[in-house]
Amino acid sequence: MSALRWGRGAAGLGWALWPAGRPGLLAEEGTLGGLWGCRRSSSASPCEQDRRRDWGHAELLEVLEARVRQLQADNVSEVRAKLLDVARLPEADGSLSPRKVEAGNEGAALGLTSHWAQKLHKEKLVMQKRKQKLEENLQKQARKRQLRVEPQLLNRQLAGWLQRWERSTPRSPWEEQLAQLLQEAPKRLSRQEEHDQANRLSKMRYEAQQQRLLAFLECCVLADQLPLAHHVLVMHHSKSRQQRALTLPMYNTLLLGWARKGSFKELVYVFFMMKDAGLAPDLLSYAAALQCMGRLDQDASTIQRCLKQMAQDGLQLQELFTSLPLCKEDKAVLLRAVRKAEPTFLPPQPPLPSFEVNTSPLLKEIYSTDHPASYPKQHLPLETLKDLFQQQLSVEMATIVTVDSVEKAPSLTEEVLQARKTLQELRTRWEAELCLALQQTKAREAQAAREGRPSLFPYLCLLSEGELTQLMLQTLQVLSQQGESLLSLAQELGMRIFNRHVVQRKQLNDEVQALQERYFKYLHLLASDTQVVMSRLPRQHWEALGTTEASQDQPWPLTVVVQLGKQLAEVLVQTVKMPSNLAQQQDTQKLIPVLYHVYSFQSFRQIGILKPHPAFIQLQETAAERTMTFESAEVPMLCPPLPWTSPHSGAFLLSPTKLMRSLEGTIQHQRLLEGCPPTELHGALDALTQLGNCAWRVNGRVLDLVLTIFNAKGCPRLGVPSPASEAPRPSKHRLPANASPERKTELRRELARCLKVAREMHSLRTDALYRLSLAQHLRHRVFWLPHNMDFRGRTYPCPPHFNHLGSDLARALLEFAQGRPLGPHGLNWLKIHLVNLTGLKKRESLQARLAFADEIMDDILDSADQPMTGRKWWMEADEPWQALACCMEIARAVRAPNPAAYISHFPVHQDGSCNGLQHYAALGRDSVGAASVNLVPSDVPQDVYSSVAAQEFVWQASHYLVRQVFNSLQEMFSSTRAIQRWLTESARLIARSGLAVEWVTPLGIPIIQPYHHDSKVSISGGIQSLTFCSSGDTNQKPNTLKQKNGFPPNFIHSLDSSHMMLTALHCYRKGLTFVSVHDCFWTHAADVAIMNQVCREQFVRLHSQPILHDLSRFLVERYCSGPRSTNAQVAKLQEMLLSVPKTGTFDLDQVKHSTYFFS
Repeated sequence: MSALRWGRGAAGLGWALWPAGRPGLLAEEGTLGGLWGCRRSSSASPCEQDRRRDWGHAELLEVLEARVRQLQADNVSEVRAKLLDVARLPEADGSLSPRKVEAGNEGAALGLTSHWAQKLHKEKLVMQKRKQKLEENLQKQARKRQLRVEPQLLNRQLAGWLQRWERSTPRSPWEEQLAQLLQEAPKRLSRQEEHDQANRLSKMRYEAQQQRLLAFLECCVLADQLPLAHHVLVMHHSKSRQQRALTLPMYNTLLLGWARKGSFKELVYVFFMMKDAGLAPDLLSYAAALQCMGRLDQDASTIQRCLKQMAQDGLQLQELFTSLPLCKEDKAVLLRAVRKAEPTFLPPQPPLPSFEVNTSPLLKEIYSTDHPASYPKQHLPLETLKDLFQQQLSVEMATIVTVDSVEKAPSLTEEVLQARKTLQELRTRWEAELCLALQQTKAREAQAAREGRPSLFPYLCLLSEGELTQLMLQTLQVLSQQGESLLSLAQELGMRIFNRHVVQRKQLNDEVQALQERYFKYLHLLASDTQVVMSRLPRQHWEALGTTEASQDQPWPLTVVVQLGKQLAEVLVQTVKMPSNLAQQQDTQKLIPVLYHVYSFQSFRQIGILKPHPAFIQLQETAAERTMTFESAEVPMLCPPLPWTSPHSGAFLLSPTKLMRSLEGTIQHQRLLEGCPPTELHGALDALTQLGNCAWRVNGRVLDLVLTIFNAKGCPRLGVPSPASEAPRPSKHRLPANASPERKTELRRELARCLKVAREMHSLRTDALYRLSLAQHLRHRVFWLPHNMDFRGRTYPCPPHFNHLGSDLARALLEFAQGRPLGPHGLNWLKIHLVNLTGLKKRESLQARLAFADEIMDDILDSADQPMTGRKWWMEADEPWQALACCMEIARAVRAPNPAAYISHFPVHQDGSCNGLQHYAALGRDSVGAASVNLVPSDVPQDVYSSVAAQEFVWQASHYLVRQVFNSLQEMFSSTRAIQRWLTESARLIARSGLAVEWVTPLGIPIIQPYHHDSKVSISGGIQSLTFCSSGDTNQKPNTLKQKNGFPPNFIHSLDSSHMMLTALHCYRKGLTFVSVHDCFWTHAADVAIMNQVCREQFVRLHSQPILHDLSRFLVERYCSGPRSTNAQVAKLQEMLLSVPKTGTFDLDQVKHSTYFFS
């Protein structure tokens, strides 16, 4: 195939903007209908009216000119007769009379005809010019509407090269152009590197714009809108100011897209633009070129030239197959191209599983193969776990979970049935209207994209109009009576679209089948009836199954998420309407908006709120539908989670999950994690996986009691919220006309108080409704809670509504799905745990607490047997619902034939004593402070606040007492205070130097404090302009106050998370079930003693490391090295960082023998 023919054929693949049949299609090139057809109206614009008038004049002149030619050809008498008819005028005005006209000779008639002809000729010339100008304007507008393919280059030499080549006949092949572009590209690379540092500040200003444009281009490629992406890139490239914001990944996105379509001409155009921008191709650029050649079956010489140039640029051929995130099909096409040039080439084999381990001395035993580990298994067989995987996969592919509400069902009266019917009819109508409104919105956004703006159009194409409509109606269904801020609602809608798109793309990329095959192999490690050759940690076993090709999903910029959600929310407000009076015929009804937009003040700030109309709320309450909808990632999993293997892989099967949770739009944590050596994160990854592998079940007896109270108007004293009907009502008495201003103010305050209480009650009631409905939904199921962590390393379960981190009520509803025999000491630990929950014997020894439990055994059994009708002893406990659950467990155990053999599922807790101060005392080796927080063995637990209070007089002025208590704390914890001052001052100096505080935890987790001065982001237009602040914008200066005040507590939190993770990993190695709520550790009653031993050993091992000196060394290297080291301010910082506080003489080994360290 000749180069010319080949170039034309390739170009033919890329001219259409949409494939046929895709929703929201743009008009084809060269037509005036399609996209703009739906925008026409019966009343033309003034510009359109002028245009039509001009065309009308031109047509009239042509008709008149033809008539003149006809008249000149006829006889004179006919002309005279016609002229008499048209020239008949009254004599009074001085004009010629008909008789005088008749008396005129033939020459006069012909002269008159000639005069008309000349006049018509002149007008014709004028109108031709106007018509020509109009045609030029129309052509200019048509060119604006057409998608641009050929680039407009700013470099004159390069532009001339392209232009001369385009006009030459015959043209040199496209491959020749690519070869020349690649040959000169490296010269540009060094210049780019030289200017990188100088342009740093300039690049920071463009970062938000760059993120949005790159996301737009990537989304266009995913939505099959590649010509549109190319058009927008060309328009940005043609303007020097906009071109400076373009980055190599943007060009590579287009290169890869055209390569997959085999469009070589467009690919060469992108290379021209790259060269024009002074950017050198990287490995992905060459991969795109080679892939395009492979799809088009290029000759070997062309491919060889490309490979030779790639080698001259210092890029290795092997890296094409090992360093790029290409799918299997892309790699196959790439290999076909390479083998055509080098037939003997063999691609590198997939890398063998890396068994490199973390070298931290704290994790040496965890990854040691010298001593065999007895990792626990799930209590379910392989086939059951496979079936559970299929169920969870179905849930995530559906993206939503429908749950029945636990609220009392109403009687199915005629009124209820009619309300439900009305709601269904309205929803059916709304679906059709919303789909139409979305089509119009797409058309507007498509036109904006054609004008070169990165609009929302490709994002709206990712899901069908029906799917978007369902998302919007689900949002309407769950909107509370008080409404929700437009900003939060927009962000939620935008994120739901992103999550749903990610799940659908994984299905389209055939990732589901590969995931299933791998997961089934992984289950052999976990199932109760299978064995594996080598017992490994779950992450290690998963990695040993081979490498994965799962895609990495980059989140959209926050501005895009909010703008997309705002657009859909506005469509919802403008489209969804209902009759003002549902009792009348709807055809004659005035329609009212279901949602309306109002402003309200919250914390002295005015915010926009979307509220449902009271008529719609009344309709919903009457219909009393008993279903609730949750996103699949908001519900516990039905199978063991995926092990965490990297910052972007783990937890749910398909739903995207962050390893480190953060505010949307904050990317600095993810950057740190991705830049961290993989082995450094092994400790955190394995600990999170272990926490997520704990199987749970619902405590049915407790749930039944709670539901009874919940549907009987609640009981706030027991943590069961009351319904809104129980909220206080403002006075109904009318205010007399002569009421005093004081009385009016009093009534206003009463009204405000009632509204505030009603809002709080509604929020609490809704939260309880979600939790109890999910508990009822899962009451006969086994489920799992995948975990992730915050920026300090503290762990949290991902499902937000139903987990063990909640209130007393939430914790009482959960128990371990896998039971263990109590053994010889398990029953005693259950009794001690019960007394701990009551809060009655905090200062007593364990033996005293055990004796107290035996004394009140009658109350314990009465509470278990008659919780609502007996003596109700359990209701007086600090944690009543957990106390009741424990009473029930003790009752079953003591009544068992052999209590030691009783299978207990109940989790027993061990809490740290002022855990933050424990870490401070250990860091400073503070003997006095260590004794007051139970680091030293003692017969009874010590309480630091009681110790301080004993040294003070009880004064009536409570604020004075508080001040004295904290002064005494500083005296007792002298080393602690010195460490706090050092951390605070170090952070202050770091922040003043313009950088945020970073450190690495003892387990290797990189930490950065996300405290910067707020950067305001505005999204204008629509029903409200949104302005929101982001404190995580790394382009802004650090917030010195937050950086220095946050460093001490955040650093201590990173230590307590390290201690918890070490305890979790060692417990897992010993075969224990272990979960935590920060500094509260949970396990089976039979294993409390082992967990306590591990907990103390790992605390001692953690603080045996030179933590403060390691921190000092890291901070000096991070902030005081390089060119900045000569700065006087940096010198002061270095002096502070090197002045590590001196420590005391406390012996850490005493912690191993302290009974009340955790108790």
